[in-house]
Amino acid sequence: MLAVLPFSLNFVHPLMMLMLLAAGGYAMFLGIKAKKVRTGTPEQRKALIPGKFAQRHYLWGSAVLAVMVFGTLGGMAVTYLNNGKLFVGPHLLVGLAMTGMIAAAASLSPLMQQGNLIARKAHVGLNMGMLTLFLWQAVSGFEIVNKIWTNR
Repeated sequence: MLAVLPFSLNFVHPLMMLMLLAAGGYAMFLGIKAKKVRTGTPEQRKALIPGKFAQRHYLWGSAVLAVMVFGTLGGMAVTYLNNGKLFVGPHLLVGLAMTGMIAAAASLSPLMQQGNLIARKAHVGLNMGMLTLFLWQAVSGFEIVNKIWTNR
């Protein structure tokens, strides 16, 4: 087994994931505004168009996807380097499921750009499910951080 990684490295994943949860919430906010641009009244649309919510949602969503993938892999790498194994449990499995969900949701973008309503609803459903799981992950992650903190 490799030597235990520097103490601070154990907390990169949790801090990154907290920032990612906030960024995911902001991306959701932008997506809601983008929908309002598409479906609102002419007055609402005119007021919202300068905000470029669809473009900002796309950029923030892309960033959230990238950080989610690297954060998942990084968390697994740190766990393996510290312990010589991965702990296959709910936190790991739900994290992997979330990464798959956000990747699947992002893959629907070309269909949504073509106006496919089913793809749009699937995109929203996958991302809302992922963010709900993310809230649970925060709770279970704090339990893990507490174990690391008390065992240092």
